Amino acid sequence: MVNYLRDTTLIVDGLDFARNAASLHGKIALVDLLRMREYLFDTQGEMAYSVNGIADAGGYPALEIKLVGQLHLVCQRCLGSLTHLLSIRNTLLLAHNEAELARLDEDESVDVVLAEAQMDLLALLEDEMILSLPISPRHENNGCAASDAGQPLKPNPFAVLASLKKH
Repeated sequence: MVNYLRDTTLIVDGLDFARNAASLHGKIALVDLLRMREYLFDTQGEMAYSVNGIADAGGYPALEIKLVGQLHLVCQRCLGSLTHLLSIRNTLLLAHNEAELARLDEDESVDVVLAEAQMDLLALLEDEMILSLPISPRHENNGCAASDAGQPLKPNPFAVLASLKKH
């Protein structure tokens, strides 16, 4: 089943989705990701996604998530557009209740979410994208407009110390 998500949500019963090994894939228009907008230089483009219901090695219901696409982030040096290729593959265990969520969440090697009868997969995919973004996206020194003027990006703090030592 291929979906092109546009101005909509994608709601599934998480446990039922995993138990039946259901699968969804399609594309998400970046313009429709409201929370992502603050990280983006522009909202052009789309992300390809797939979500598969599975049982992990321990038999827990889970969602296998894949996201691939290209974003234009804001460079923190020059505030220009920075192309960022995104490729995410993650497995989210589905907890049946809050107690199971707390117990499974103690293991830092797994990601766990609370399974709900009406899980918003679009919001879940957007969460995964936001969590994967670099903390401070920047061009390489030689590719940034802030460094193109031939000036160093930041003054060397040790240069001040060196001048004090001479006096």
